[in-house]
Order: sequence, then C-alpha cells, then structure tokens
Amino acid sequence: MTGQLSNQRAMFDIPEDIVYLNCASQGPLLQISCRAGQESVMRKAQPWDVLNRDRTADEIERCRSAYGLLIGSEADNIALVHSTSYGIKLAAESLPVLPGQNIVVIEDQFPSNFHAWHLKTREVGAKLTIVPTPDDWDWTSAILAHIDCNTAIVATAPCRWTDGSSIDLVALGRRCREVGAALVVDATQSAGAMELDVNEIDPDFMIASGYKWLLCPYAFSFLYAAPRHHSAQPIEHYTWTLSDTPPLGMMRGDDMDGASGARRFDMGERNNPILPAMAISALEQLIEWRLERISRSVEILTDLVEAAALDRGMLMPPKHRRVAHIIGIRRQQGWPEDLQERLASMGVYVSKRGDAMRVSPYLYNEADDVQRLFEAVDHLPAA
Repeated sequence: MTGQLSNQRAMFDIPEDIVYLNCASQGPLLQISCRAGQESVMRKAQPWDVLNRDRTADEIERCRSAYGLLIGSEADNIALVHSTSYGIKLAAESLPVLPGQNIVVIEDQFPSNFHAWHLKTREVGAKLTIVPTPDDWDWTSAILAHIDCNTAIVATAPCRWTDGSSIDLVALGRRCREVGAALVVDATQSAGAMELDVNEIDPDFMIASGYKWLLCPYAFSFLYAAPRHHSAQPIEHYTWTLSDTPPLGMMRGDDMDGASGARRFDMGERNNPILPAMAISALEQLIEWRLERISRSVEILTDLVEAAALDRGMLMPPKHRRVAHIIGIRRQQGWPEDLQERLASMGVYVSKRGDAMRVSPYLYNEADDVQRLFEAVDHLPAA
C-alpha cells in the first residue's frame, strides 16, 4: 500500500513473545539510540576531552534542527527543556491574563497542561473554562463553542490522551487569532506520530515530551516558541540563556540581554553529554521514515483494533473523530481495575486510562499482535 513502511521491529529490542501496544505510555528506545547512549556515557568518563564537548554542542543543535523539521519550524524557534510541564510553566508565566478573562481547557486534560492554568486563574482572578466531553466525540466544535471575546488562552492538544479523539488545531488557532487569544499546545501524544505544522496551527507555544512518540530518552523534551514571544523571560537564568556568546568570566549585567530566539528558554544543564546523542539518533530516524508514512502504517493497525472491538460490541471514537495512532476502547461491562496487570501476565501491554483501554501500536507491531490482544481481552472479567 502506498506510503506504508515495512515492519521495523528489528530496530527495537522487543522479544518475540512481547506484544507492546503502549507507545502512548512510553516509546521504546531504538537500538541505535541505545548504542549512542552507551558511547556517550563513556564521554562522561573522560570529561577533559575537548572534542567530546564540541560533539555534545553539535548534537544539541542537530536536535534543535531535526525537531524543527518535524513540525515545520526553524531551529531558532526551538528550545530544549526537561518536560512538558516545564514548557507549560514558561507559557503560563509569559502569557498575560486579566481578571475576568477565561482560560479554556478540556475535561480530564492531562495534568501537565492543566495545573498551571488552574493556578494562573486563581492568581489573577480569571475563570477556568473546562469543556465537557461531547457525546459525539467532536472536541473541535465543543472547544470552539467555549471560546469567546473574554478568552485569553486556549490550552489543549492534538488529541485527547485517554482515547485518541482528535482536535483540529488549525481551526482552533484561527479562532484564537480572531478573538485575540493565545494557543498553547501539549503535543506530547502526537509529535513524532503525525504531521504537525506550526505554520498552519500558529501556536504561541507548543511543547512535546520526547520519551513517547519521538522515541527519545526521558528528561529530553522540546518547546516551540513563536517568534512573537522570543523576548519573554526564561524560567532559568544561566550563562547560555543570557547571551549567545557568554564570556568565560563573571557576567556584569550589561552583557545579559538574553540568547537569541528560543534558545533563551533552554533548560539548565542542557550540555548533557548523554541525552542529546540518544535523541538525535531517534529524531533523524523519524525524519528518514517520514511522519506521513509512520502515521499511515500505524493507522492500518488501529483500523484492525477498531474492527475487532466493534465485532465485540465495544465503544470507541469513530475513525473520523480520532487520530491514527491511539484508540481508546470502552465496553459496557467496564474494564477490571487491574486490566494492565492481567494483560501483562499474558505478555500483552496496553494502558487503562479513565474508563478506556488505550491501545497505541507502532512500527514494531503487526496484525498478529492485534489478534493476541483480543484473544487476551476475551478472557478478562467484567469490572
């Protein structure tokens, strides 16, 4: 089929008897990333080697450029951060909200993109508008209906993290610009798995944790900051956020105008000798695979999941209301609380999120994995 990738299981360290359908929880490292990590650990064993320091600096900029390429951005708009919550905190501190205005989020939004906005509204006397779950899975229309002339910020994601129901960020971005609201996006459950173009979405900030669909190590995440926010204050003030070419000695104050572009928002200790080497190997592999081919290949698997679930009378967002890489399945009798543990005992790995069994396949999966999943599900008791 046009655009489909062949199975890539050989590039991962996944035993044959394991059915891992849980990339939305944590993406396994590529074997090339594991080797890069092992090699870079040895750099830390010899910190006096100047060439090692230069190599780390090069890898950092390659990571910035590679992630930018994945979302349609210049490298100057990309900051390297610890986590999504770090980036959301930066957005919350950078964007103005007046008393009486509102910030729009959705029901059961992931905590990293919720708590900062809850605190922000309490601090300034604004309102937190929580969009209730729509019966027809049409999150886009539901969110649009809650954006008004008093909306200061819309904080959302390309899809709902529990079941994959989709949200049209381009439509939301257009409406935000009409009313003068900012758009903040948690792209963790989509970056690396589907095409996201910041030129079409025009978010003010977009943050993605690297350890899921980007196949990066923990504590290595990415923040896109629109050029209109490059003068905002960073969370951390240290040498490389204060100047593009900091002096080796003490800084006086008149040389602290800030690094150019989004680099001023980089996390402290960004010159980690280990993580960038692992991350760049993953990002460059994603670029080689191409996001549209990744999405199409995974969609074939989620279509199989949907068909098997429908045969059993289960409920899920319909295909036109969900992303291609995540599908949350509900059943009338509910799922047992220990769903994950029961399936894991049979070598099958998924997540229970809310009242849904979240299935998130990747390029290492095949049709037989879907069959094994439902063979295991058929033996589960009711909730």
